[in-house]
Amino acid sequence: MTAKPQDDQEMPLVAHLTELRKRLLYSVTAVLVIFAGLFYFSQDIYALVAAPLRAYLPEGATMIATGVASPFLTPFKLTLMVALFLGMPVVLYQAWGFIAPGLYKHEKRIAVPLLVSSVFLFYGGMAFAYFVVFPIMFGFFASVTPEGVAMMTDIGQYLDFVLTLFFAFGVAFEIPVATFLLIWVGIVDVASLRKSRPYVVVGCFIVGMVLTPPDVFSQTLLAVPMWLLFEAGLLFGSLVRREDAAEEAAEEKSGDQPPAPRP
Repeated sequence: MTAKPQDDQEMPLVAHLTELRKRLLYSVTAVLVIFAGLFYFSQDIYALVAAPLRAYLPEGATMIATGVASPFLTPFKLTLMVALFLGMPVVLYQAWGFIAPGLYKHEKRIAVPLLVSSVFLFYGGMAFAYFVVFPIMFGFFASVTPEGVAMMTDIGQYLDFVLTLFFAFGVAFEIPVATFLLIWVGIVDVASLRKSRPYVVVGCFIVGMVLTPPDVFSQTLLAVPMWLLFEAGLLFGSLVRREDAAEEAAEEKSGDQPPAPRP
C-alpha cells in the first residue's frame, strides 16, 4: 500500500516524458525529411534568396565567397533554415498535440486559430521583407555606393544579413498574436493598451528605423504595418475576451470542471 502511490506518481511522469520525446522526434524527422528533399536544390534556393541583391549589382559585378568552404556551407545552411521554416506547421502541430489535453474547451477553441494565424503571420512577415523591403533596401545601398568602390557582397555575410531580417520581420508580424495573448490571459486590459497607443506608434517607428535603411520611406513601410497589426490584435483581443468571460461564467454556472492538469 505504501509503494502504490509512489508508482502512481512516477508512471504519469514517465508517460509524460515519453510523449514529449515522441513529439520532438516527429518534429525533427519532419524537418530532416524536408531538408533531404530540398538539398538537391540548395544552389537554386540560394540564387532565389540572393535575387533581390543581384538585381541591383553593377553590370559585370557578382557576389563573392571569401571562405574556402563557403560555396558549399552557405547554401547548406540556407536550405536547413528553409526546411525549418517550412516544417514549422508540423512542429506547432506536435506542440499543440502535447498541450491540448490540459486545456479548457474554450481555450482549445482559441488556441487552434491562434497557432494557424501565427504561422501565416510569420510567413507573411518574411514575404513582406523579401518582396517589399529587400528591393528598397538594396536599391538604396546600391545608390549610395561611393564612386570607385565595387559592390561585391560575400555570400556568407549576405545570408546572415537576410536571415536576421527574415526572422525580425517574421517576429514583428506576430504583434497581433502577442497583443491578443496579453489581453486574453489578463496581463493587460484593452483600456491600458489603448492609452499606450502613442508609445506603440513611436516604438514601431523606432523598430523600423533600426531594421531598415535610414530613409523615411522604408521605415514607414515597416512601422505602419506593425501599427496596423497592433490595432488588429487589440480589436480581436477585446472581442474574444468578452466572449470568454461570458463562456467561463456559463461553465462555472453549469458546474463544468477543468481538465486534469498534466503531472
